[in-house]
Amino acid sequence: MNAHHAARTGTALLGAAGVLLLSGCAGGGAADAGDPSPVSTDATAPYADGTYTAEGAYQTPETVENISVTLTLSDDVVTDVEVVGDPTAPESRRYQGQFIDGIAAEVVGKKLDELDVDRVAGSSLTSGGFNQALVRIKEEAVISAADNGDADTETE
Repeated sequence: MNAHHAARTGTALLGAAGVLLLSGCAGGGAADAGDPSPVSTDATAPYADGTYTAEGAYQTPETVENISVTLTLSDDVVTDVEVVGDPTAPESRRYQGQFIDGIAAEVVGKKLDELDVDRVAGSSLTSGGFNQALVRIKEEAVISAADNGDADTETE
């Protein structure tokens, strides 16, 4: 029984070592293959100062709703936000209005990479459209920073 126990322990250790080895390889391979995530969540990602607008959509039980998000960035910090909705369902009109009224308090003054909007003033579904637009804004701000060669260069 001791030999059997030792063999099982040895097999378990080899399995764990294999998992660690493969997980190390997978991390490098994913980066080489083109990670599908659209924007780095690195808190040091360079974003060009400026004002950016993007559209976002989200599913409600009745419809697909759209919003437009405009963010102004300075030194990777949100200095202004505007959300414009075009709701098709009456209930969406109410929730979008609540979201629009409360979003500035959630994002202004925060670093772009720290934004994690979930529920704003009782509205949770609108956050999905906001976060979708946020991904696009991050992409655009990173591209602008790369094009300018300096994240502190202002764009319009």
